[in-house]
Amino acid sequence: MAKQRKHRDETAALFVRLPLEEAEKLDRFAFERRIPKRDVVRTLLAEHLDEADVVWHRPAPPPFPPTPEVVVGRAELTPADAQEVLTVEQAAQLLQVEPDDVSALADAGELPGRKIGEEWRFLRRAVLAWLGADAPKPASRGRTAPE
Repeated sequence: MAKQRKHRDETAALFVRLPLEEAEKLDRFAFERRIPKRDVVRTLLAEHLDEADVVWHRPAPPPFPPTPEVVVGRAELTPADAQEVLTVEQAAQLLQVEPDDVSALADAGELPGRKIGEEWRFLRRAVLAWLGADAPKPASRGRTAPE
């Protein structure tokens, strides 16, 4: 029976599988410099891994892209190139109506906006919120609820 050799220094065996390209790089590096791969790995570990390194204290990312989270609730999306303040013509284009219709709604106080001088200006989000709101219920014409 062969006698196992006892190491006086404290070492541990390390067996790893590397991608072929990195394994060849390690072989080439050690061969060209005529140093054992063990010394290359030991030096790289000593120089590049530190116990205080925060990268190693974070959990490893998943090996594949995470699945999108399910969000329950309401979200608003405004395209990056969308203007926040709209003219009558832009509001009409957004609502897909004629500019005269937008002016009439604004003049009647139905469409939220501000008149600056002679020109109307509208916030895109206010116009969209107005569009998505419940329509006001028509007033009853002299009728009373049955008793």
